[in-house]
Amino acid sequence: MYRRLSSHLASFSLLLLSACSSYAPPTPIVGLGRESIEARMGSPSTVRQLASGSVMEFPRGPFGHHTWFVYLDAGGRAVRAEQVLTQQNFLRVAPDMTQEEVRSLLGQPGETYELGRARGVVWNYRYENNDCLWFQVELTQKKTVRSSGLGQLPECETRRDE
Repeated sequence: MYRRLSSHLASFSLLLLSACSSYAPPTPIVGLGRESIEARMGSPSTVRQLASGSVMEFPRGPFGHHTWFVYLDAGGRAVRAEQVLTQQNFLRVAPDMTQEEVRSLLGQPGETYELGRARGVVWNYRYENNDCLWFQVELTQKKTVRSSGLGQLPECETRRDE
């Protein structure tokens, strides 16, 4: 029994180590082509065209605490990579921004939910912090930002009936 458990733990550890190897962009990344990046990081969730090239989006981490954008030039070579789920980027989200502008700034939300009475939708972004918070963006039916801010993660809320 202990041998089987040890074998399973060893297999699980190897799986975790291999997953971590593709967690962040390879270093150095500048100059790598799209195929090399995908070989190391897997397929991007989204690729968006930009005036100067394109950007590949890679949501990562437990509960999606990180999203990496890898920027490619017109020739398909990486020019830079950045982790976009940061407080600096959250501060850039403003009322009346379009849904696409938010998406190009923060990537795809980790979780979404519809608001009652057809008022719109809320996009939730988990990010690395020590305060059990996530960033939330409330979008109207017209797909523009109504409000945004930090909220407490559902698993951290205390129940009132306890």
